[in-house]
Amino acid sequence: MTTPAIPADPPIIETTPNDPAFQTEQVLTIGAGHMVNDTFSAFLAPMLPLIQSMLGIGYAAAGSLAIFAQIPSLLNPFIGYLADKVSVRYFVILAPAVTATIFSCLGLVSTYAALAIMLFVAGISIAAFHAPAPAMVAKVSGQQVGKGMSIFMACGEFARAIGPMLVVAGIAWFGVDGIWRLAFLGWGMSAILYVRLRTVAATPRPPGVSAMDTFWAAARRLFPVLVWLLAGRIMMVAALTTYLPIYMNDERQASLWLAAGALTILQAAGVVGALATGTLSDRWGRRRVLLVLLSFAPFLMIAFLYGPEWLAVPLLLLLGFASISPQPVIMALVQDQFPKNRALANGTYLAITFLLQAGGIWLVGALSDSLGLTAAFSISALVALVSIPAIHWLPGRAQIAIDA
Repeated sequence: MTTPAIPADPPIIETTPNDPAFQTEQVLTIGAGHMVNDTFSAFLAPMLPLIQSMLGIGYAAAGSLAIFAQIPSLLNPFIGYLADKVSVRYFVILAPAVTATIFSCLGLVSTYAALAIMLFVAGISIAAFHAPAPAMVAKVSGQQVGKGMSIFMACGEFARAIGPMLVVAGIAWFGVDGIWRLAFLGWGMSAILYVRLRTVAATPRPPGVSAMDTFWAAARRLFPVLVWLLAGRIMMVAALTTYLPIYMNDERQASLWLAAGALTILQAAGVVGALATGTLSDRWGRRRVLLVLLSFAPFLMIAFLYGPEWLAVPLLLLLGFASISPQPVIMALVQDQFPKNRALANGTYLAITFLLQAGGIWLVGALSDSLGLTAAFSISALVALVSIPAIHWLPGRAQIAIDA
């Protein structure tokens, strides 16, 4: 079954309604902004062992720093609603510069409260980019929404692969209090986005086209099932993306470079997975692809935790592919179901995701403090199996016509 053309005007990029063409240049432009923005947001996890040592805090307190960057995700539905109505081009243009500046200055502060405040402000910048950007990608992807989401998410996963190594290299070159020099990369990306997007027509949706009643009808059908699916796997994702460097440092006595390298390997595999799974879901169906990925990931994580050392890298690659790559498939599914309210739907989805992830980060940290990191990782893998039955209740792509 092919995905039908979805007639929805994005908040920034003007294009012909019902245009089925895949606009590669536009997708890559938005993807590049995503890559730079998320490269800097990936600085925190590999810095946690240093922060934990400097501040003398436990696993839960260290991991909870990531939650402060996610609290502003509560604004995502509002930003998405705004993006469906008016131009938000400067949200997207300025976000890489703001995100880069704040994360590059984490080494300049020495108190937990100051770090929390900085990360909260950075979270606002992250939310301002992520709510409208996927809706733009969906529009310029024509009939290949899964492919567009794959490229967009692959850029984000690539960022999270190179981010840990970039920040560790920056610390080696400049010291932890000198990595602010890396912020110029974010400002350079914002300058490029300004040149490319400042004259692009940002046409809001014509009056009367966006019907909130259709949004709520689809939301009642989709989001309760998504909460079930996401809640099951969120602890495993939080363990891997937030606590993996600490796990490698404490449980396997890896250096800061090797701990960051493990996260890079995981995220690099996620790049390949993100590129493949969204496109495959256009052909094979969203639910079928999700079933395969969600079934294998927990067992790969158990194998990584208890398998021999020589299998660690291959298992990290497989685990990164299986655990991270569901994201573009889920985002494509959300875009399928809300052709008239894409930015609002994406903002709502992100708010739900980040709220669940905040809870997952805290739970994994609390379990690590009481039972140890290995036990906490094992429990998170077993809990992830709860997500599998939810796939059956996800709406099929044939139901898109309800919203069209």
